[in-house]
Amino acid sequence: MAKKILIVDDEPNIVISLEFLMAQNGYNVFIAKNGEQAIDLLPKVKPDLILLDVMLPNRSGFEILQILRKDNDTKSIKVILLTAKGRDQDITKGISLGADAYVTKPFSTRALVEKVKEVLNKPNAS
Repeated sequence: MAKKILIVDDEPNIVISLEFLMAQNGYNVFIAKNGEQAIDLLPKVKPDLILLDVMLPNRSGFEILQILRKDNDTKSIKVILLTAKGRDQDITKGISLGADAYVTKPFSTRALVEKVKEVLNKPNAS
């Protein structure tokens, strides 16, 4: 069964390219354009992985990540933060909040696909 990926990003061009890239690699893709949509979609979609932008309207990706990690139903979902915020303190914050990986924009599509495969194949921390 194909893995489910939820893309949470408010930039239409990025969403279109990510959706195409992930579908091309055999994943079922779902889209949320902001943090509220992402939170609403979680129980319906039950994604295996979330590609999460940090800078979003309503709630930041960091806030969404905190919500995910505090909830027993969502704490094991893999999360890759995908963002233009590439400073060391941003990366440290994302990883310390529980992101499985941190990818800065612009990114190589090949490298992102490899990172998605790597994160999906990592065992969950117990």
